[in-house]
Amino acid sequence: MKRVLVSLPNGVKEMIDELKGKMGESDSEVIRTIVIAYLSEKGFLSKKREKEK
Repeated sequence: MKRVLVSLPNGVKEMIDELKGKMGESDSEVIRTIVIAYLSEKGFLSKKREKEK
């Protein structure tokens, strides 16, 4: 697993704080869940799997 440093506007950070406990226990878990859900929704994860075959 790789680590990535990101900068977020205050409003986004506040939303992440509100999502703690619902989508993860820490900032990193919430952000990871959001990114994976977005990539999955847009079909990027299935495209990557198809390329690996």
